[in-house]
Amino acid sequence: MRSAKTTTFALSAVFIMAGSAFTANSLAAVDYASDIQQGKKIAFSRSKGNCLACHAIAGGKLPGNIGPPLHGIKKRYPKKNRLRAQIVDATVNNPFTIMPPFGKHGVLTEDELDKVVEFIYSL
Repeated sequence: MRSAKTTTFALSAVFIMAGSAFTANSLAAVDYASDIQQGKKIAFSRSKGNCLACHAIAGGKLPGNIGPPLHGIKKRYPKKNRLRAQIVDATVNNPFTIMPPFGKHGVLTEDELDKVVEFIYSL
């Protein structure tokens, strides 16, 4: 009897823990998708990221052509932190770039930068 109760309790604990992990993973996936959508909104905003002023981006209207089209980003930036550094301050790699240093000049907050990076990295 005692071992049956112990087994039932142990199995219940395993199912509860598995369900919690599934829920946590599901919430993380939702947050990630939400970050991408918010990043897109910031990137397309004329008063914030304004990435479309210089870059062609799928789904964007009236893109510029000063900067390279933003697609296949993972091939150009296999490490996400390098992409973030480029957006924060492109003058570090190229002092003559015309890309604004969005982080260095405080155009975007740290949270906004993270969301724009998630969006751009998803392209």
